[in-house]
Amino acid sequence: MHFTGTVWRPPYEAWSALVQVTEGCTHNKCKFCTLYNDVPRFRVSPIVEIEEDLRELYTAAPDVTRIFLVGANPFALSVERLKEIANISKQYLQRLDSVGCFARVTDVSSKSVGELKDLRALGFNRITIGVETADNTALEFMSKGYSADDIITECGKLDAANMEYNFFYLTGISGSGNGLAGAEKSAEVFNKLNPKIVGASMLTIFPDSDLYGEILSGNWREESETEKLLEMKKLIEKLEIRTHFAALGASNMFNLHGELPCEKEELTKQIDEILNRLSESELRSYRANLTHL
Repeated sequence: MHFTGTVWRPPYEAWSALVQVTEGCTHNKCKFCTLYNDVPRFRVSPIVEIEEDLRELYTAAPDVTRIFLVGANPFALSVERLKEIANISKQYLQRLDSVGCFARVTDVSSKSVGELKDLRALGFNRITIGVETADNTALEFMSKGYSADDIITECGKLDAANMEYNFFYLTGISGSGNGLAGAEKSAEVFNKLNPKIVGASMLTIFPDSDLYGEILSGNWREESETEKLLEMKKLIEKLEIRTHFAALGASNMFNLHGELPCEKEELTKQIDEILNRLSESELRSYRANLTHL
């Protein structure tokens, strides 16, 4: 199999087969992100490589029903290339019924609702979008390359195409003193959409990130661990849509997940219990010893 650099996938894609179709990120400007620092440039995998991997995958696991396309945002590929990948995948994997991948909000911009419907018909579904937040101040400072209105517009197109999607929310992205407001702004936007999963990760800052330099320059202050947990609690409280909330992955000291709105009280109660049981220094020790996500 062709895999370049560290391979990333959402926790809930653990049972999906991984197929590399791109390397790195088309944007690669987010100040906090170090996930693709070991990939020198964005690259599109040649079809011959993809076919070799599908052939190998078929030999090892012919009954695969879902694949997850590897790369920071394979959904940036053209509609025609995505269709080609889906069709070739189905030639090798006869039981394949869905294809997922990471996506940026801007990856949807170049695709019409009709084209998205075509991709949905070929199996593209449950794509994961790292929206991070709907706090425009934070989005601009972190160089995300889109606004809260763009989240509504582009994900609204996915809703219209009946293509399911999941959000990643980055707790702590708004900076110290701003987390609660950022959570409220994000919930306000998310409540206008239909993400199947709202996944929350906690911001972890590494020295090789641009954000670390901003901190050293005095331009930005990190939220405390207590602030991050209170921000996550606020997000849960303000979400009114039916969705699955999931704080999973290494960046979270505790795994937390449940259905909203029916399990909202239980989720917030779990956060309160963590805050009552552990001090800031105890919470911070986990973050300080986290060498890699």
